[in-house]
Amino acid sequence: MAEKFKKSYKFAYLSSLYITIILTLLLGVFLYTQSEFSILFLLGFLIACYIVCFLIIQYRVEKFIYRRVRKIYDDIEMLDVDTLGDSPVTTDMRTLIKEVEKFAQKRKTEIETLKVREDYRKEFMGNISHELKTPLFTVQGYILTLLDGAMFDPVILKKYLSRADKGVERLIYIIKDLDMITKLEVGDLNLNYTNFDIIELVQSIFDLFEMKAAKKNIALIFDMNYREPILVHADKERIQQVLSNLIVNSIKYGKEDGTTEISIENLIKNKVIVRVTDNGEGIAQAHIPRLFERFYRVDKSGSRKEGGSGLGLAIVKHIIEAHHERIYVESDYRIGSEFSFTLEKVKEFPIVNVGAKTT
Repeated sequence: MAEKFKKSYKFAYLSSLYITIILTLLLGVFLYTQSEFSILFLLGFLIACYIVCFLIIQYRVEKFIYRRVRKIYDDIEMLDVDTLGDSPVTTDMRTLIKEVEKFAQKRKTEIETLKVREDYRKEFMGNISHELKTPLFTVQGYILTLLDGAMFDPVILKKYLSRADKGVERLIYIIKDLDMITKLEVGDLNLNYTNFDIIELVQSIFDLFEMKAAKKNIALIFDMNYREPILVHADKERIQQVLSNLIVNSIKYGKEDGTTEISIENLIKNKVIVRVTDNGEGIAQAHIPRLFERFYRVDKSGSRKEGGSGLGLAIVKHIIEAHHERIYVESDYRIGSEFSFTLEKVKEFPIVNVGAKTT
């Protein structure tokens, strides 16, 4: 609580003036009727009356208003308000009103923020409930069917156990991603910075998902033939996870006979930008602001059919931000999308364009 007392004399000054003028006029009229009118006496009375009235009124104002104003400050301080903590306690009602209005506006903003967070929390709980109960009910259904007698048929037993195992794998996948994003959000995930060749890393990811892309006849390509390595300074494992998520998404939502193209460009003196571009379904502009939210899906039915935890892009965003870098997205609906992110480069290497290289 602020102990400094900022006095205001305006109220006492005006009140004393009004009382003194009225009493002096009444006394002047009375003396005039009694034929004892004296200018000097009236002047002395005016000065004395004003001083006495001012002192009494100011004292009463401070005793009466200060206690109530201090109570207001104490009540506000109980709400943990920093904005008034260092302010002097004032008996000036105009100043007090402004400070209380400022306090009320801040509380209104905080309440609105809490409402947004509450809506987000409800949506998040609904999404995670849906994501978890789908594989849980699937596993439960297969197990109950087996317990009802299907276990005695070796063919059905093997098939249902295999499907139940896939449901458990999906649960484990979702839980691992939730654990990952929780650690990223609270800053509890340590990054192991090393220098590595981003071209080599992309090529290894291409090799990993080559068969997955071949099912839709999607070509995984560089925008050019990179003859020299491009060394970046980052956590190689996490950047591999970022690129894997982006490339898998481009395959999932890409068109058959399409392409997923990776390019690495010099951005500024010590930065490169990695672009993942496809000519797939694209994303409507209305969805882009929420694209990196946990469990947010542009096409809920199609997304779930394709699998995944719904956390991939949220994890990508948090990993890039944990590196103190930026991620961007540009998309044209039914034309394609481009996700790009920056990385710190170790050394500038020449990039020679000698034609496209595909895998």
